[in-house]
Amino acid sequence: MESRRPTKRRRVSSADLITPPALDLTDDLPTPQTANPTAPKPEEEEEEEEEDDLLLSHATHVLATQAAALTHITHLYRTSPGARLGLHHAVHALLTAHRTGGRLIACGVGKSAYIAQKLAATCKSLGIPASFLHACEAMHGDLGDIRAGGKDVVLFVSYSGRTPELVGLLPYLPRGTRVIALTSHIEAEDCVLLQGREAGEAILLPAPVPEREEVSFGVAAPTTSTTVALAVADMLALTVAEQLHGKRKGEVFTRNHPGGAIGVTEREVRKRKRKGEEAVVLELPSPSVSASDDG
Repeated sequence: MESRRPTKRRRVSSADLITPPALDLTDDLPTPQTANPTAPKPEEEEEEEEEDDLLLSHATHVLATQAAALTHITHLYRTSPGARLGLHHAVHALLTAHRTGGRLIACGVGKSAYIAQKLAATCKSLGIPASFLHACEAMHGDLGDIRAGGKDVVLFVSYSGRTPELVGLLPYLPRGTRVIALTSHIEAEDCVLLQGREAGEAILLPAPVPEREEVSFGVAAPTTSTTVALAVADMLALTVAEQLHGKRKGEVFTRNHPGGAIGVTEREVRKRKRKGEEAVVLELPSPSVSASDDG
């Protein structure tokens, strides 16, 4: 049997290799388009931009209008003798009520009722005896919240100063009750809520706006006027608290506000101070602590 000799492999040189043509990987790719800043935008895109600009313009107009109204009321109380005198009388009326066992009764109807309610709540948190009285409920029994003897002070919130539900309460107020009207008027004589009352019983807290809402926004919904009324109410409450408690007003507020994020944070600060640690609270309390997030 013949043995087969192994076939010798032929060595392949580099000259024998065929180099395939280089692939052009860009052949099938789309040619990139260079943005042309001068090219017109699609009509839909232009309309969307115009709508966004208009929306932002309306929104910031609201903020600018209310900011201007707050600047206006600040200037009024800094420069107007009548406004300053009204604030002086209002503050001293509440201080007298507090010292004689009386209270502030904040009263309103509609959107103004919310301002009155906020004023009463702020006063209570600052240690100023106060309660809220809804004008409609007052005519159906809640008028008994205003006690006889002239110790209580009734504060009406009404931009017009002639709200029928408030005017209708006047004949039923106990004799000697001091009335504060937080209205748009500059002169007390022009406010229906103060007309016909004895001297010392009628106090005006001006809260005008430089431009009515119909002109500013095309609708008479209370917006700028309630913003200004709220600011004047806060001014009154904090000014009375300063006169009543001085530097202790923070302690009074903390004592009256043990709940919510404010209460928890304040307790944590006091706890750390007692331990000589830095009184900085970095974490907010769990929402399960209170239904209130910060108030």
